[in-house]
Amino acid sequence: MTATQPPLTTHRFAMRFSSTPRGARLARRLCGHRLDAWGIPYGSDTHDGLTLITAELCANAVRHGHVAGRDFHVLLTVDPVTGTVRLEVSDTRGERLPRIPSATSEDEPGDGGRGLLLVEALADRWGCTARAVGGPGKTVWAECTDPGPTQ
Repeated sequence: MTATQPPLTTHRFAMRFSSTPRGARLARRLCGHRLDAWGIPYGSDTHDGLTLITAELCANAVRHGHVAGRDFHVLLTVDPVTGTVRLEVSDTRGERLPRIPSATSEDEPGDGGRGLLLVEALADRWGCTARAVGGPGKTVWAECTDPGPTQ
C-alpha cells in the first residue's frame, strides 16, 4: 500500500462588482478577508501590501475603466506551492491602458497615475493584458510572493 498526499489546491476567489466606489471598497474588503482565511493574516506586511494593491487596481477600474452598465471583475489566487499571490482586475475599457507617470514630470494631470507607483513598489511583478474572457476590455494584474506558508 502506498501513501499518497492530498492534492494541493490553488486558492481561488472570483467575483464581479458594480463599477462604483462602493463596489471597489467591497472588493478590497472581500479580498482582504479571503487572504486572511488562506493564511495571510491581517496586519502582516504581505496582507497590507496586497490590500493596498487591491484598493488601487479596483479604484482604477471604477475611475478609469468604467462603462455605464458594466461591472468589473476580480480574480484572486494563491499558489500554495510557490506562495505566489496573483490579483487580476478586469474592466471593459480596453483603450485606457494604465501607465506610471515619471517621478519628475510636472505636466501630469492631477487625477491620474500616482497610485500605480504604489503598485510598482509593492508588487513583485505587474502588467496589463487584453481581457481574456467576459467581454471587451483589459486586465491589470499584480503578483506578490508571500514569504510565509499558506493553509
